[in-house]
Amino acid sequence: MQNAGLATLGLNWRYLAFDVHPTELRQVIAGAKAMKFVGLNLTLPHKLLALEMVDELDESARAWGAVNTIRFEGRRENGDWAWLGQMSPGEVTAVRARGFNTDADALVRALAEDLDCNLRGAAVLVLGAGGAGRVAALKLAAEGVSNVFLVNRTEEKAEAIGREIWRRCPAVKVKVGYPEAAVDLVVNATSLGLKDTDPLPIDEKRFALGRARKVYDMIYRPAETKLLSAAKAASCCTANGLGMLLYQGIRALEIWTGQPAPEEIMRKALEEEVYG
Repeated sequence: MQNAGLATLGLNWRYLAFDVHPTELRQVIAGAKAMKFVGLNLTLPHKLLALEMVDELDESARAWGAVNTIRFEGRRENGDWAWLGQMSPGEVTAVRARGFNTDADALVRALAEDLDCNLRGAAVLVLGAGGAGRVAALKLAAEGVSNVFLVNRTEEKAEAIGREIWRRCPAVKVKVGYPEAAVDLVVNATSLGLKDTDPLPIDEKRFALGRARKVYDMIYRPAETKLLSAAKAASCCTANGLGMLLYQGIRALEIWTGQPAPEEIMRKALEEEVYG
């Protein structure tokens, strides 16, 4: 997706994937900074850790409490900072890392386009309280949902997100645990579903999927997770995380390049990769 976008923009850049252990994340960010990378994307489980590892936080990262995109910026001799993608190596006297979050807006756009979700006044169940779950819960609350139910293996993490929602959006009702009534939307923000051997991320003994109108799984590979398969069998409207991946990637490319991203070309490349 990103390489298709870069080629269309005529940039002699390359987007590469690296496996990074959480204990090595700080070193990797510092290494990319030293080598004058234009930027990075971060995924599970690095989004919360990176908050303390960048030099500056964009308002988007401060608002949602997670970093999924880093832009490296260079300082010129006159003290001005600019994006490394717009500078020649000889201009750079120092480099800093600025953290962004492009997930929150991407989730809302994907929900609107893929599931025709009207979030205002909706009751939502969010599965997971890591970086993705935190962003999802806070963004959905900010969009005006009426109720947020938070489920996580470690309740303390869900409770911390609940307190943050109460502070920011006091009109939104928050509960840690499964709802007793039906909900408009279930969002899976856990990693359960990436592997064939994973269990469902939801306890159907405590909440039957048939009590949800729509189910969104942030996972996009496999294209249909066990959760989505079970939700379809329960007559729910479903969508996977492909749209969210596309829109967060489009925004990331624009952050790095300062140019409008070629959305349809990136969409086609992504769909061909995931769906064949």
